[in-house]
Amino acid sequence: MPKPVDVTTPSDREITVVRAFNAPRELIWDCHTKPELLKRWMLGPPGWSMPVCEIDLRVGGAYRYRWRNDTDGTEFGSSGVHREVMPFERIVTTESMEGFDGESINTLTFAEAGGRTLVSTNMLFPSKAVRDGALQSGMSDGMAMGYDRLETILDEQKVG
Repeated sequence: MPKPVDVTTPSDREITVVRAFNAPRELIWDCHTKPELLKRWMLGPPGWSMPVCEIDLRVGGAYRYRWRNDTDGTEFGSSGVHREVMPFERIVTTESMEGFDGESINTLTFAEAGGRTLVSTNMLFPSKAVRDGALQSGMSDGMAMGYDRLETILDEQKVG
C-alpha cells in the first residue's frame, strides 16, 4: 500500500496533491525535470513504463510523456508547454491528457524546510466535470505509487 498523498479540492475546478519528502528540494527538482530520473518513478501502478519522456525545460518549451502497460501494450500520453520555470521553486505548465477534454494549468512547487521538502501540485481544470473525471480516474493513487518510487530514488541519490 503506497504512502498516501494529501488530496484537496480548493475550488470546483482544482485539485491539489501534496506530499513531503526527506530530501533537499534540489534533488527532488532533478527527479521532476531530468528524463532519466522521471522515467523511473512517474509510472503509476506496477507494470507500466514510460517509453517517451521529452522535456524542454524553459518558458515556452514543450514536454511530452507517454506511458505503456507492459502487459497488454495499452498506451496513453500527456503533453504541454512550460509557462514558468523558477529553478528549485516552481514550474507552471499546461497539460493536455489523452482521454480528457481541455487543457489544465498545473503548478508544481517545492518548499524546503529543515531538510524536508513539501511538493505540491495544483491542477486547474477547464471545468468541474473534467476535474471530477480526473478525481475518479485513480490519479491520486497513481501519484502515491509514483511518489513511493521517487523516495527510493532519493535514497539512492543521497547514498551516491
